[in-house]
Amino acid sequence: MSDWHLPALTATIRIIEVGGIAVIVLGIVGSTIAVLWQIASGRAPGDAFSVYRSNIGRAILLGLELLVAADIINTVAIEPSLQSIVVLAGIVLIRTFLSFSLEVEIEGRWPWDRHKKEARQEASM
Repeated sequence: MSDWHLPALTATIRIIEVGGIAVIVLGIVGSTIAVLWQIASGRAPGDAFSVYRSNIGRAILLGLELLVAADIINTVAIEPSLQSIVVLAGIVLIRTFLSFSLEVEIEGRWPWDRHKKEARQEASM
C-alpha cells in the first residue's frame, strides 16, 4: 500500500465508527424528546413508551450496522490476519444476535412471521 492509503483508510474507519455512535446517541436523544413531546401533548404514556422503545431500537440497529461496517473494513483492508478475522467473526456474531433480538423487540414477532402478518392484513381488507 502506498503511504496515503493507510491513513485514509484509518480515517474512514474512524468516521464510520463515530457516525455509528452518533446515530445511536442522537437516536436516543431524539426519541426521548419525541416521547416527552407526545406525553405533553396528551398521548397515553403506555403508547408513547412503545413508540419510544421502537425508535431507540431502530437507532441502535442502524448504529450497529455502521459499527460492523467499520470493523469489516478494518479487518479486510488494514489487519488481514487470521486472528483479526476470528475476532471480526466473533464481533459480527454478537452484533447479529443483538440486531436479531432488537428486531424481534421492535416488530413484536419473529422475522419469518412477517408474511403471515401481511397476509392477515390483506385478508381483512
